[in-house]
Amino acid sequence: MSKITQIIKEARDQGRLTALDFAQGIFDDFIELHGDRNFRDDGAVIGGIGRLGDQTVTVVGIQKGKNLQDNIKRNFGQPHPEGYRKALRLMKQAEKFGRPVVTFINTAGAYPGVGAEERGQGEAIARNLMEMSDLKVPIIAIIIGEGGSGGALALAVADKVWMLENSIYAVLSPEGFASILWKDGSRAMEAAELMKITSHELLNMEIVDKVIPEHGFSNGELLAQVKKELQEELKVLQALPLEDLLEKRYQRFRKY
Repeated sequence: MSKITQIIKEARDQGRLTALDFAQGIFDDFIELHGDRNFRDDGAVIGGIGRLGDQTVTVVGIQKGKNLQDNIKRNFGQPHPEGYRKALRLMKQAEKFGRPVVTFINTAGAYPGVGAEERGQGEAIARNLMEMSDLKVPIIAIIIGEGGSGGALALAVADKVWMLENSIYAVLSPEGFASILWKDGSRAMEAAELMKITSHELLNMEIVDKVIPEHGFSNGELLAQVKKELQEELKVLQALPLEDLLEKRYQRFRKY
């Protein structure tokens, strides 16, 4: 098995820690909040409030299931528009109360169904991109598995974007890329080599800011490491004047 094939396999592994695992394992007294106050609650997006040390943090994540039944409930980690609107509601609430935002991303992409399109999937994603670009609190986004297309980017317009070592981040899946480029989805791994979707490749291209090692770490050790990194980085971001924070975020994405 090639290295890229192994990384993609691990990124999609059903046994990986989920967004909810990170939320509950890192933040004390985590309370999950529900609903977009418009249509319904989307199980593919989790969000709430927890404590990191002595401060309150808003946590948002895209949630995959751990078995078939759970994946059906979570729509296999593919959010509907109401999921993105729930995320935005919580992020605007965080802005109102001066809480930093941490997002955990693991999705093959936003749900492409007819109902999702009818309820404004594209608009919901675009609004998140716009609002996050100017959100007046620090934002850290972490790719914890798959980071697929606009469905992932809708939670990744952040001051810092990190990836777990065995995660992937791309404009679309390798299968989709191969189907478009060669009309042959079976050439997905060949496409993945061309796409440069692994954490270290993206770090070298300055698409992401940090790679968090996974090899040799237990789940508990990984959670502890992410918690430590978050505490250190949030101190740095919160020390910045608001104008500098927003300007740095703007320049981070403007350079692409």
